[in-house]
Amino acid sequence: MSSNTASSLLILNARLVNEGMIQETDVLVRNGRIEKIGKDLQRETADRVLDAAGKYLLPGIIDDQVHFREPGLTHKATIGSEARAAVAGGVTSFMEMPNTVPNALTQALLEDKYQIAARTSLANYSFFMGASNDNYDEVMRTDPRRVCGIKIFMGSSTGNMLVDAPQVLERLFAGAPCIIATHCEDEPTVRQRMEYYKDLYGDQVPYDIHAIVRNEEACLKSSQFASDLAHRHGTRLHILHISTGEETALFEPGTRTNGKILRADGTPKLVTAEACVHHLWFDAEDYRRLGNRIKCNPAIKAPHHKEQIFQALLDDRIDVIATDHAPHTLDEKGQPYWQAPSGLPLVQHSLHVMLEFHRQGKISLERVVDKMCHAVADCFQIRERGYVREGYWADLVLVDLDRQTEVTQGSVHYQCGWSPLEGTTFGSRITHTFVSGHLAYEEGVFHEAKQGERMEFERQ
Repeated sequence: MSSNTASSLLILNARLVNEGMIQETDVLVRNGRIEKIGKDLQRETADRVLDAAGKYLLPGIIDDQVHFREPGLTHKATIGSEARAAVAGGVTSFMEMPNTVPNALTQALLEDKYQIAARTSLANYSFFMGASNDNYDEVMRTDPRRVCGIKIFMGSSTGNMLVDAPQVLERLFAGAPCIIATHCEDEPTVRQRMEYYKDLYGDQVPYDIHAIVRNEEACLKSSQFASDLAHRHGTRLHILHISTGEETALFEPGTRTNGKILRADGTPKLVTAEACVHHLWFDAEDYRRLGNRIKCNPAIKAPHHKEQIFQALLDDRIDVIATDHAPHTLDEKGQPYWQAPSGLPLVQHSLHVMLEFHRQGKISLERVVDKMCHAVADCFQIRERGYVREGYWADLVLVDLDRQTEVTQGSVHYQCGWSPLEGTTFGSRITHTFVSGHLAYEEGVFHEAKQGERMEFERQ
């Protein structure tokens, strides 16, 4: 049996980062699952033995917000191409958004995406069901055990899925069969500001125009509205890509017990929130250098916001870290500001970004794993993933913190062929990625004999 298709694997001498601790241990994997975790497993037999001495073993990263563009926008990306990039970055599972072409607004169209992933995705996968102003019945047919959630664009972004009818939002929040994830920007505010600044500047716009157009007020107003809806109807809500310090005041610290996210008083935390790596890494001054390459919705804003978002991560007001990976071609990004699309490719380097923050002393390895793995699994009630536990799927990543990774145009695996992080050298190297027990990536080489698995969810 070849090493990359081995049905059993023994990892020795790894520094396991898991459930708030770092400990040197061995891990035995058999038939895709973790069979044993212990310090003296050298006598166990396995098809492959891997000595991980000096390296850190993490649960596979779960990215709860990506745009892989298939079907319909495959000149930018495909599920297959972006899943490969994800795995190269230690991301073993992803949840993909519905604003493809056609939009995933029916159960049949949603299932089409699952079928594509089953054929082509090296990573584990799930897809959000899209909501619109007129597909309520289709949304209510969503199987909460087989679909990660329902996506509502409460501000328009890439695509045409804005849900802006108040009575529709009330009905969706009242009846949702599973967690709702929202893009929150107040559309009237954004449109008014866009028209004002178009008239004011024409095409001669300031370098930081995007942060001015899609401002703090638009984000806060929409996030507050979504939060109020959730509390009024008792609905589980996850607010995506928080980009302002003002929004962090909407959230309260959460604790997690037995896979449940709780408030300080022990009651369920209805509203959770996500921070994306680009809102932690970049700020509005970077528009001078990168321009449209970091144009995204919601916008990257003034420097103080990234510090406030980071603090909200550390005190557990923000629950998870993701990417909102959203590739476009360089030709598309090279258009004038008003025409250039929003979104940037990030999934290959999100773990590197957070490990760099660790190197800077801003966050512990244990907290990185908690925010990128454990908390995501708990937030979405993912079945048997997100932790290194006996009986769980073997989604694992080996990281060397003594080697470097240089981001160049030639080193990215995105179909779009570029990264806003080009020129950055990270002080970490992802050496091996295991997806549901399969060695999918090893020292720059992909092993594609087996595809990822469809994620399942522990919901009623």
